[in-house]
Amino acid sequence: MAALLWLLFGVALVLAEVVSGDFVLVMLGAAGLAAALADVIGGSLLVDAIVFAVTAVVGIFAVRPILRSRLMSGHEHLTTNIQALKGVQAEVVATVDEHGGRVRIKGEVWSARAFEPTQRLEPGQQVIVMDISGATAIVWAEN
Repeated sequence: MAALLWLLFGVALVLAEVVSGDFVLVMLGAAGLAAALADVIGGSLLVDAIVFAVTAVVGIFAVRPILRSRLMSGHEHLTTNIQALKGVQAEVVATVDEHGGRVRIKGEVWSARAFEPTQRLEPGQQVIVMDISGATAIVWAEN
């Protein structure tokens, strides 16, 4: 009976990790599963509790930092949102000048205006997104 309770406790914590994403609950869940295994092997409730405690401490303070660093490595310079659009090529879909226009960036149509006030960019022309100002792409094309 204790093994079943440890098993349910462990599985519930592992499933709850999906919501938190911090790897603490999964370590506690793994400790619960280890305690369930200890009980099945024939341990007493005291042995189960010791296995749970040791596995939880090792998981949280040794395994978790290694796991987090491995999963986060390579993402230090990950650009997202509008930062990911700077430098991207776009296509003019409605004439763009210093006052406005439209461009297609990665399949989405954005309002746009020319980076250089003297530029007039015609539909079909390829441009580079220099910046995003609010919901407006500031674009530039080499002439």
